[in-house]
Amino acid sequence: MPESKISDRDLINRLWAGHTEALAILYDRYASLVYTLALRMLSNPAEAEDLTQEVFVNFWQRRQYDPDRGSVGSYLTTYTRSRALDRLRVSSGRANILQRFQRITAASSRSATPFDHASQQEDQQQLRAALAQIPDTERQVLEIAYFQGLSQSQISEKLGIPLGTVKSRSRQGLLRLRDLLRRHQA
Repeated sequence: MPESKISDRDLINRLWAGHTEALAILYDRYASLVYTLALRMLSNPAEAEDLTQEVFVNFWQRRQYDPDRGSVGSYLTTYTRSRALDRLRVSSGRANILQRFQRITAASSRSATPFDHASQQEDQQQLRAALAQIPDTERQVLEIAYFQGLSQSQISEKLGIPLGTVKSRSRQGLLRLRDLLRRHQA
């Protein structure tokens, strides 16, 4: 039977039975849909490609799709949207932290008044204190990302850990850091 004639339900059954070629067929059918949505939401081709791959790997490994609840296309679009929003939340958290670092750096580069100097020291102390409170594994990933400017893929290679682990540690570390800094500002 030609690939185009095989139903999505049959492909899912084959995939769950261990026939990975079914994933390739599903990928051919839906990768363009997933990538287009990811690109539209993330506005970054590399991030959209990364998310597209992540969506299909998770679809295959997690087996959370239930054909009785909707089509494969609907499931993949909903899942893609959710993961893209997660990435946007993380990147906005990163942007806030980077802005704070930039304010600290900018304050130190101009001629500082005693008030500026005290304020800068307080910001640095708050940041150091917050960083000291997050787990070492998360702090290590954040420090490499922000101080060395490495991408998550590069961090994965450098530390010899899976990319998913780097992403999880980065996300959790940013969330913890954000909460700690918010508490201190309140």
